[in-house]
Amino acid sequence: MVKQIAVLTGAGISTSAGIPDFRGPDGVWTKHPDQMSVYDIDRFLGNKEDREYSWRWQKESPVWTAQPGAAHKALVDLEQAGMLKLLATQNFDALHEKAGNSPSKIVNLHGTIGTSHCMTCHAKYDTAAIMDELDEHPDPHCRRPLPYRGNMPCNGLIKTDVVYFGEALPEGAMERALKAATEADELWVIGSTLEVFPAASVVPVAAQAGTPITIMNMGKTQFDYLADRLIREDIAVALPELVRQTIASNS
Repeated sequence: MVKQIAVLTGAGISTSAGIPDFRGPDGVWTKHPDQMSVYDIDRFLGNKEDREYSWRWQKESPVWTAQPGAAHKALVDLEQAGMLKLLATQNFDALHEKAGNSPSKIVNLHGTIGTSHCMTCHAKYDTAAIMDELDEHPDPHCRRPLPYRGNMPCNGLIKTDVVYFGEALPEGAMERALKAATEADELWVIGSTLEVFPAASVVPVAAQAGTPITIMNMGKTQFDYLADRLIREDIAVALPELVRQTIASNS
């Protein structure tokens, strides 16, 4: 029987792709706590200048321009080997999708910057198309025609599908992650500080279910004591090697 591995990823898997983490010693929000307002839903809804700043910041951020690295691609190899049960990520950079993991295998716990939506009529948008027109439309509004309004444009606010501070996690996301972690043969935690809840609760829930846990992170986490295996090496090197060994041992 092919081993099934549930994976939880955090900011550490994307630092080698050029995206600084948010809460680490050199993190974006550690050094510039004022920039947390970029993802504050009340400010986004309440002020045009804050919305424009949020959109511009996101477009100019490495989160938008980054490309997947070796660690992301290793998880594609794990999926192609039939060993990836679920990939839950705290990141909203869409790099797992860009790397080639199947959307059906990915749970974006904190949303994704790859897509956007109208907050009024819920029309879906490709964020790239919005970014392409941001100079002309710095405060994007929905232009979907509404038949019941004589095809007048909706004009609702558009925001990325990133979960802002003050918003709930995507419906069913945590349930899927917890279910996978308790049913998998192993849980791998890759590059997460395990400080942000409810995402971090995946680890103690998996431990209680008896799922063997691997934590791969450069720094210590509060749940290291629950891990069966701790890896403190460069994720861009260590994860591809772990995937290679795991696939080889299961063949």
